[in-house]
Amino acid sequence: MMPAMSPSPERRFQRPEPVTIDGDTPTLRLFSLLEVIARKNHFFSLPALVEETGLPKPTLHRMLQQLESAGMIQREADGRHYGMALRLRRLGEDLLFNSTVHGARHAVLRTLVDEVGESCNITALAGGEVLYLDRVETPAPLRFYLQPGSRVPVHCSASGKLFLAQMPDAQRSLLLDAATLERYTPSTLTDRAALEAEIQQVRDQGYALDREEFLPGLLCIAVLVPAIDGRPSNTGIAIQAPVMRLSIEQVPKVLPALQRAARAMAAIDAEAVPGMLRSGT
Repeated sequence: MMPAMSPSPERRFQRPEPVTIDGDTPTLRLFSLLEVIARKNHFFSLPALVEETGLPKPTLHRMLQQLESAGMIQREADGRHYGMALRLRRLGEDLLFNSTVHGARHAVLRTLVDEVGESCNITALAGGEVLYLDRVETPAPLRFYLQPGSRVPVHCSASGKLFLAQMPDAQRSLLLDAATLERYTPSTLTDRAALEAEIQQVRDQGYALDREEFLPGLLCIAVLVPAIDGRPSNTGIAIQAPVMRLSIEQVPKVLPALQRAARAMAAIDAEAVPGMLRSGT
């Protein structure tokens, strides 16, 4: 059984180092501010950023205007708060798709498919949806086709439940408040209390299930790829199969293979980071 997730995920989201905006040029300082913004899991205001960074209000206001005009951030409806704009989200997704470790991760995914005999995919949280980064299909004739780049809702996908389970309560509430818990099948959880109970179970057991909640006849089991820096992980790996070939009772049989694949992908990430540091990239 995979070790249970931390019972206090809020603490995992706290960053011990102070927030600083540095750089030798205005462009680098603007990029430094963008890094601070990209780490936020909620809307933010100019006064809050002034308090957080210590920058003068006129300076910070000018920098936010530059980022807004570049399409990186956007004002919310109240005119006082900001959030990440589509261009910044697209940048993050492009980085995930074109990662230098993509080939090695794909090999792990293919090995997992060979071992369990079912389709497997790698996912990430993108905005309020689950994004498929990579996928290898089973050779079996009966399969569900979901291509890389596909998006599925967080509330009725196994990977989505994993990402929800490690969020602080405030971040999860903000995301779910803005989402529509749409019913895709008779099994979809559309009651908020029932979904929260499911999320707590996911947090306790360390893996998540999609029991025909997004597509009729499809069972999915997912685990997180451990993050190398101690932060909450934004990568999941999952097995998907028709219920006629994979039942709930068979989940314990395939779970160890899924966990081994997740650890192998984490090891690839750990190897990649020192290499990038040595090369100066």
